[in-house]
Amino acid sequence: MKSARRTRNKRGRKAAKIVLSEDERSELLSLIKAGKTEHRFVERAKIILKSAEGKSTKEIAKEMKTRAARISKWRNRFAKERMQGLNDSFRCGRACLYNKEIENRIIKKIDKQPPEGYMTWTGTLLANALGDVSADYVWKVLRKHGIQLQRKRSWCVSTDPQFSEKAADIVGLYLDPPENAMVLCVDEKPNIQALERVQGWLRLPNGKALTGFNHEYKRHGTTTLFAALEVATGLVKAGHYNRKRRKEFLGSFVF
Repeated sequence: MKSARRTRNKRGRKAAKIVLSEDERSELLSLIKAGKTEHRFVERAKIILKSAEGKSTKEIAKEMKTRAARISKWRNRFAKERMQGLNDSFRCGRACLYNKEIENRIIKKIDKQPPEGYMTWTGTLLANALGDVSADYVWKVLRKHGIQLQRKRSWCVSTDPQFSEKAADIVGLYLDPPENAMVLCVDEKPNIQALERVQGWLRLPNGKALTGFNHEYKRHGTTTLFAALEVATGLVKAGHYNRKRRKEFLGSFVF
């Protein structure tokens, strides 16, 4: 075991004496030789090994091209805490600026109407409306709850008091149809605008070509579409009619 001689730093205080055991020396050498060791730990291991060789703080600082205070820091830390002293000190970090209450305020604000002149909320509008929240934190809360401000969802609630009973009967036909029963799904789309648009290629001045529809169109009145779906085969029978009478509706069911 080799002892390090005592040296003095620039402030006149004695440098910590470093005496390594065989296990400590082996562990420090392993840190240096390991290819995946972080640079900061390699540097600290070299400082301790050089200190154990009896070199002064200034000598080590000159060899490693760093400040003497840096060498003294890790030398003293190792002398007090041994190998654990080479780890970073615990840092509590910056205190959290926001809390659950502010998060709830953001969620509740979305339920209210956006400012005049805007169709929907944005992260910036919410931050400005709340006054004490940054736009970045607003977007963070929205992502956390899976809220997309631009997405629109719609639903239809039946006012029929017997809707549940009727729906159960229809679902029952699919789950357990009677023998020799035929189930038809019927939908209608009346008064469809029959529009004629110009479609084709448009040559631009720069030589490029675009394909699409012209914004101008010609009206050809309206048409009514009746469609019947045969669930067993997936066959859809559809027809266009000028009127939407019982006659045309029932005519769509003729297979």
